[in-house]
Amino acid sequence: MTNRKGERTKELIVRKASAVFNCQGYMASSISDIMHETGLGKGGIYNHFESKEELMLAAFAFSLQTMGHFYAQALAGKHGCAQSLLSLASVFEQMAQRDVLPGGCPIMNAAIEADDAIPLLLEKASEAMTHVSDMVRLIVNTAMKTGEVAETVDTEYVTTVFISTLEGALMLSKLYRDATHMTRAIKHLKSFFSMELGLTV
Repeated sequence: MTNRKGERTKELIVRKASAVFNCQGYMASSISDIMHETGLGKGGIYNHFESKEELMLAAFAFSLQTMGHFYAQALAGKHGCAQSLLSLASVFEQMAQRDVLPGGCPIMNAAIEADDAIPLLLEKASEAMTHVSDMVRLIVNTAMKTGEVAETVDTEYVTTVFISTLEGALMLSKLYRDATHMTRAIKHLKSFFSMELGLTV
């Protein structure tokens, strides 16, 4: 029973910390902020984590797990290249509207902030973005194999444009607190799918 209580406390810390770090920043957020959100003392936090860095990495992993859940939900039951890609885009649209993950995309936030200051976090962010890119590549490559799109399509080009368009729009939506930027970005992607992939959207 005691061990299970400890697990629940650790889960609480990670869940609360993920929101704090993603909204306030990893460097700007303090252990005091986590204490305030969890209602725990400093000893209660460090009883489960040896350092702030360890907590940051656990919180980032939790945010990625949450993102993965939203991606899986969006893709469930979807068929075809256009439908699948737009389903992934819908997750970014929800982030722009603050319906999911307070603070926006955890990968973008970590990548921008970590840079050279938190090398390990930057590495984890890079791995996470590669995973998102792989989802896009898989959708496009599958469409090529089924004949839905031409075999001459440059998958890497499509992946770069898709992700950079959505991440850029999310940044603008967050900066100006206006999800219209995301709406415009998705409208652009629909035209892009038509021109570059020959898809009817």
